[in-house]
Amino acid sequence: MDYATLKPRHREERDSYPQNLSLRVHRALSWLDRAERCEDDDDARFIFLWIAFNAAYANEIGDRERSPDQKVFERFLQKLVDLDTNEILYELIWTEFPKSIRVLLDNRFVYQPFWDFHNGKIDEEQWKSSFDKAKVAANKALSGHHTTTVLSIVLARMYTLRNQLIHGGATWNGSVNRDQLRDCSAFLGKLVPFVIQLMMDNPDTLWGDACYPVVESV
Repeated sequence: MDYATLKPRHREERDSYPQNLSLRVHRALSWLDRAERCEDDDDARFIFLWIAFNAAYANEIGDRERSPDQKVFERFLQKLVDLDTNEILYELIWTEFPKSIRVLLDNRFVYQPFWDFHNGKIDEEQWKSSFDKAKVAANKALSGHHTTTVLSIVLARMYTLRNQLIHGGATWNGSVNRDQLRDCSAFLGKLVPFVIQLMMDNPDTLWGDACYPVVESV
């Protein structure tokens, strides 16, 4: 499943979608298209795929209700899992990417408390203890086939990688993060098209207002 498959369907069906859903899908597809043209650039591909994912899930949140991005997409993921009657997300985790997910969960460089320790915010024992507990929780979720929990944990690790790139904490095409960028890009490259398809399959679901709606010039 890819942009070339999904975009014609969107053109055919978009007039029947709620406006906010059509805008979300349109934006997500545009970034998916750009990501798929980055065959030899894992850094750019990952960034564009993350933007595509963000375009699909992000909601406008009032100041009193503002929560971290991780919490927003955890709620979004639960909605996706509830709608995924064919268990494609389940297959994605336990059939296609089980090894790369376990490798990612063992990688301290995409675990935010590791960097909190290096930035002097916590001590070494705190981050190591937290890392060990997080791995136990992740492996328990994997063994119990708790799809939403596993996806939330994996995307939280990817969020750290996203921050490294977006905030200039990594070198383009650098040698130190190739493995995680390759694995994360491959995973998002499968996840994002399915998310878009699932949203189009369920247009009557409340997806929320799109951020930064199109405003006509006055």
